[in-house]
Amino acid sequence: MNVIKIKDLELGTGRPKICVPLTGNTKSALIEQTANVNASGADLAEWRIDMFDSVEDKDELIKTAHIIREILGSMPLLITFRTKEEGGAKEMDVTKYEQLLLEICENHLADLIDIEMMRGDGLVDRILKKAEEEGIHTIGSYHDFHKTPSKEEIIGKLCKMQDMGFDITKIAVMPKKERDVLTLLDATLTMKETYADRPFITMSMGKMGVISRLAGECFGSCLTFGTVGAASAPGQIDAVELDHILDLFHE
Repeated sequence: MNVIKIKDLELGTGRPKICVPLTGNTKSALIEQTANVNASGADLAEWRIDMFDSVEDKDELIKTAHIIREILGSMPLLITFRTKEEGGAKEMDVTKYEQLLLEICENHLADLIDIEMMRGDGLVDRILKKAEEEGIHTIGSYHDFHKTPSKEEIIGKLCKMQDMGFDITKIAVMPKKERDVLTLLDATLTMKETYADRPFITMSMGKMGVISRLAGECFGSCLTFGTVGAASAPGQIDAVELDHILDLFHE
């Protein structure tokens, strides 16, 4: 498996890395939340711009991104607009979604961007090309907040994202019963053993799926999400506690 290096961070080797979502809806709330990230044990931060009230104000978005990056220092920043269709806070049509991600790349606001694979192959290709030109890494993502697909479907989605050209692939699913969590973990291990040629992220959401956020090193997921303040998805746990638990698994 290839290792992806972003600043001093290496994804795809060693202990799973911790990503903390920044979920404030105003600049002041984001500044306060970002200031707490460095002491949390996090390895990178994810700015969930779909939760930001001024996301469609280009100047305000750029100013706020610069402030966040200054506070984070050497910590990489992932920027994500999670659409409402995949569990996000806002709706956005595909044209605006594409333009927003292109502007993030053009203005070098992030070290990584999240691109939803279901937005369409043409859109994905254009954003991937721009991100590569600007030296920004990409995460391809797929979320199912209603169910856990079959093992074959999970692997199929991850493999398709590899074929599309994302640097990192990600899938998050919702368990309806305990065995759904095992399906996700089984798919993760098979992906690691047989198909993955780059780092990937998997998780089973909600309380039932918490073990999938802790056992990534055992099964193959390279990153997990912890909180400093509000969670961005069901089942996330405090980043400081998560850091200790991951150390226990690692040792």
